[in-house]
Amino acid sequence: MDDKAIDRRLARVEGQVRGVRKMVSEGAYCVDVLNQLSAVKSALEQVSAAVASQHIRHCIAEGEGHSQAKTMSRDDLLDELDDVLRQLVR
Repeated sequence: MDDKAIDRRLARVEGQVRGVRKMVSEGAYCVDVLNQLSAVKSALEQVSAAVASQHIRHCIAEGEGHSQAKTMSRDDLLDELDDVLRQLVR
């Protein structure tokens, strides 16, 4: 997924959050608000996965965007990958 696709997804999430805010201000049924919050959380998790994938492909594997990646040892690159995965699952 490229930066434009990630931006589109984030714009969609932003719209979902505005919708949830409106629901709350209008006194919507709590379960409906929770369902929408769950959808927002899921959408953000998908964006996080896309950003992590992009980082792994471009910054770690190809050494683009991470100025040190080209000179990093294999173990350092694996540590970087480990850090990305830890960020993704926390």
